[in-house]
Parts: sequence; C-alpha cells; structure tokens
Amino acid sequence: MATRPLALFGGTFDPVHIGHLSVAWEAAELLDADVHLMPAAVPPHRPPPTASPGQRVAMLRSALQGQSRLTLDGRELERVGPSYTIDTLTQLRAEQGDRPLILLLGADAFAGLPSWHRWLEIFDVAHIGVLSRPGIDVALPDALVQAVKGRRANSPAELRDWAAGRVIELAVTPLEISATHIRELLAAGRDPRYLLPAGLFDDAQLLAPYRS
Repeated sequence: MATRPLALFGGTFDPVHIGHLSVAWEAAELLDADVHLMPAAVPPHRPPPTASPGQRVAMLRSALQGQSRLTLDGRELERVGPSYTIDTLTQLRAEQGDRPLILLLGADAFAGLPSWHRWLEIFDVAHIGVLSRPGIDVALPDALVQAVKGRRANSPAELRDWAAGRVIELAVTPLEISATHIRELLAAGRDPRYLLPAGLFDDAQLLAPYRS
C-alpha cells in the first residue's frame, strides 16, 4: 500500500479559527493525509502576529484536542529569522524520506508563489495542494503557468506515486472568516463564540492578547 501523505498547512494562526480548521480537515479527508498545522514565527509577506509564539501554540493545542488527524508542528517557531517555506520543506524531506509531502496553499497564495523565497525549489521537495473555492478562478502569473506545466494531478491517488513535484486542486468549502475581524471584535469586547474553536473560551488567558 502506498505511503500516506503528510500535508502542511501554514499560517500565523493569530488566532486560529474554525475557517483554518475546517479547510485543514477537509483537505485531510480529500487527500487521506495527516496534516501538520505550522504557525509561522516571522512571516515574510505580512505584519508580525499580535500574539506571541507561545500564545499561538497554546491556542492551537486547545483547538486540536480530541482528534489525531490534525497535528501542531512548531518547528518554524524555533527558527531565527523569517519563516521561509523552502527551509521547512527541506528539513521535513530529510526527516520523511520518500514520503509524499503536500504543501497546502489557498488559491491566492498559490498565485503569489513566484514572490516567495526560492520558490521553484519547492517543486523538488513537495507537491502543492491548491485549496480552491468552487466557481472562483484566480489568474496565475506567466512564470507560475510555465512552472506547473506537466505537473497537474487529476486525483489525490496520483500523489502517492511521487514524493514531490505535482500540483492538485482541492475544492473545499469556503468559510469567509477573517482573523483580522476576529481580533477587532475581541478588542471591542465582543465574543466571537462561533468563529473560534470552543476550547479557546475555556481559558480566559488564551484570548487575552487580543482584549483591550
């Protein structure tokens, strides 16, 4: 039997919300893969997170209780400097051998891939799963169109035959939830109870970084 893939879902998770978890879980089911949620320490393409690394780890641990398919991976928080995805994938490739690795990206992030550090090398160490929303097409830059020629996979099963190098689109259920909006609600003293995992409300300290 082919090796079960390992998929990576990164972000600031500032805070982690049900949109993150829903997409990660749906991707895990579509790919029949384990998924590591990987918080970034210093994201190169966006402002620094409001919550500290330790606070974001605590929120993720709370959110991921009660299941085993989604797992916290804090390796990028241990690295000094920007969280470059290629460095993380190279490290995981050394650890995982020939196990298929899948980098999960939203469609907009995938379209911006040519702006990433050493982006072409990503295809050497991982597959890419593009989390697409039904009925919404995102224009790709020419450099990316050329890079993915011949790499498209038609089904998740194809990814098990290769350790890296393929691209697959995964149609997921869109949940229009904004971490920025959640932070604004919390700062205003609001209680975004059904936008966040229930466990985050069990300990007042978990959401303290966002309260005014």
